[in-house]
Amino acid sequence: MKRSIAERDIMPVIMLALREDIGDGDITSEAVFREPRVGAAEIVAKADGVFCGGEVLRCVYRHVDEQVSVDILANDGDLVGPGDAVARLGGSVKSLLIGERTALNFLQRMSGIASATRRITSLLRGTGITVLDTRKTLPGFRLLDKYAVRTGGGGNHRFGLFDAVLIKDNHIDAAGGITEAVRRVRDAYGDRFTVEVEARDPEQATEAAALGVDVIMLDNMDKEAMRIAIDGIAGRAKIEVSGNLDEDRIGRLVDLGIDYVSIGALTHSVKAFDLSMRIVR
Repeated sequence: MKRSIAERDIMPVIMLALREDIGDGDITSEAVFREPRVGAAEIVAKADGVFCGGEVLRCVYRHVDEQVSVDILANDGDLVGPGDAVARLGGSVKSLLIGERTALNFLQRMSGIASATRRITSLLRGTGITVLDTRKTLPGFRLLDKYAVRTGGGGNHRFGLFDAVLIKDNHIDAAGGITEAVRRVRDAYGDRFTVEVEARDPEQATEAAALGVDVIMLDNMDKEAMRIAIDGIAGRAKIEVSGNLDEDRIGRLVDLGIDYVSIGALTHSVKAFDLSMRIVR
């Protein structure tokens, strides 16, 4: 896979998905195909977008029936359009149908995330701004969701609570302020982790910049407040913008000199990409 993810890491969620769909067996296919029947199928795009999830498709069928052949025709990250075949499969018709819904569920979600990310990254091409995801992912799917963002040309924010420090509003309020929260983090970890602070207004942004943090997130500010905050930061930290961002609003922020935009909607409100499987023989 492009920027690959390991099969051992994705198999637990694949097995969970197959268990919840198959249960004690596909009673419809068991009845219709009592005698062995071999056939072929294609997975076809029905819209314009970015394909993502080829190796996940392969892993689904490896678990359903190792005898099913899977020929991936589109690379992860490829642009596809209506009528384009992205994969061909061959083997037991019963096995093809047993894996169909689970395979398509993965492909449609991952391709939907990759397609949405590509639209945003295309808007920002040449600006030097990186599109980031968030932790607002489908529980259990974070590895796949974040892989799909990378496939669409975006970058990953921290994976979880364990790999970077993000001091948010509740940390700040409970600690008694940004300065105290940052002091406690430095006392605990020194320079071990990247430290980011969420600022709700220009004054908080200036305070965070004076503390030598790595990244300052301008959260839910209007453009004028962002401009004032950026002046106060004065190049002392990377700047991230977040909060209800869409394609229209992002296009109006490119002149501010920011480094990142983080968009939870890439993964929490994804529109599934339209793909279907059809038996062709």
